[in-house]
Amino acid sequence: MRRMLTFSFATVFAVLSTIGYGTLTAGGAHALDKVDPYICPTMHQGTGTDCFLEAIPQTYTMCRQIKSIEVIEFGLTGAQEGVHGAKTDGCIDKHKLSIARPYQAALGEAARNQTKVQSLHKLYDTWLESLTKLRPAATETDEGYKLRVVRPYGDFNEQIKTIRELADATPPPTVKRSAKKTPAKP
Repeated sequence: MRRMLTFSFATVFAVLSTIGYGTLTAGGAHALDKVDPYICPTMHQGTGTDCFLEAIPQTYTMCRQIKSIEVIEFGLTGAQEGVHGAKTDGCIDKHKLSIARPYQAALGEAARNQTKVQSLHKLYDTWLESLTKLRPAATETDEGYKLRVVRPYGDFNEQIKTIRELADATPPPTVKRSAKKTPAKP
């Protein structure tokens, strides 16, 4: 009998602990909970904007490194022949999906600042364009290719700096509307 009570108490305690933990942590659900920590290692300390700004160069680097391996393996001209570019294409598709949550979180945080929203859109578009330009051109030299695929980092850094400055700037004062006066009910 005593053994059965001990087992029952342990079972009840485990179930209640699980329910209690789930209830306490459910309120702290974060928009970035399902973001890969390799893309955004500081997601639990920062904002959605911080995560997005961190993910842009990180994801570009991942796909650029995969394309570099394909170039080393098959040469500049062979890196896109047949299925040779499939790894890079897969990387690009994967990171288009993985950056969606940080991007949406950043846009949500910037919703009241149209300049910041436009800057986030511009950065995202630059990132997408840079990913599509990872493919070597037919007449491109090895040195030219290497210089070209490094260039987006400067664009990213410049745009990220601008977005951070917008975030640090004080928001413009909002005009308060006077409340409508409702006539008193008789």
